[in-house]
Amino acid sequence: MHYKTILLICAALLFVGCSDSKPKHHYDGQALLEQKCASCHNLDMPPQTFPDEKAPPMMAVTFHVRDFMKVENPSEKRQRFIDFVVDYALDPSADKSFCDKKSLEDYGLMPSQKGKVTPEELEAIAAYMYDHYDPEKFMKLMQEQARLAALPPYKRVMEQKNCLSCHSIDKEKLAPSFKHIAERYGSDRSGEIMESIKNGSRGKWKNFKLSMPPFKDLGDEEIKAVTEWILTLGEKE
Repeated sequence: MHYKTILLICAALLFVGCSDSKPKHHYDGQALLEQKCASCHNLDMPPQTFPDEKAPPMMAVTFHVRDFMKVENPSEKRQRFIDFVVDYALDPSADKSFCDKKSLEDYGLMPSQKGKVTPEELEAIAAYMYDHYDPEKFMKLMQEQARLAALPPYKRVMEQKNCLSCHSIDKEKLAPSFKHIAERYGSDRSGEIMESIKNGSRGKWKNFKLSMPPFKDLGDEEIKAVTEWILTLGEKE
């Protein structure tokens, strides 16, 4: 048989073989965790706890299993963690559990998730848990929260809401400068500033078309602190 003919046949067979194989499905571990686990576990990091919670926070679960799961080779720990979560979620038992006796008494044994989640979905969930609820990430998060907590309230809000992306202290940008706002309103109209921060505004400044978005998630004391700081910029030296 001619050499080129052989190559064509091989290429054709390779194409047929590839076309018959189905691409591996990609599972979104984070989305699955939120969909399958959030009804019982709190997923925040750091976690919130409630008196009537059905199960321990997911960060606590992950940290506990990571701490108590012993492996000779640290590189094997992630896969061992994933294997454990898959097995335990489908076939839970007190003997397998890493929970202490008091926790098992308080929460009860986790019900089997057979029929509610597939092994492949559990693998994706467990992988995300291991990577997301990481002790080093947690420490950095706590350090950042401590840094923010140490800031004056107005400065913390300014940083978290990225206020200086639109406003400047004394120069006009996408929005009027804070100094200009202070000079226009003054302490007698501080309530208008607070209202704009809380509920947003549009059309109050002739040369600025950008709308002020509402920040309804800010507390009254935070809004008051920002307003009082703004007004200091309009005080005469």
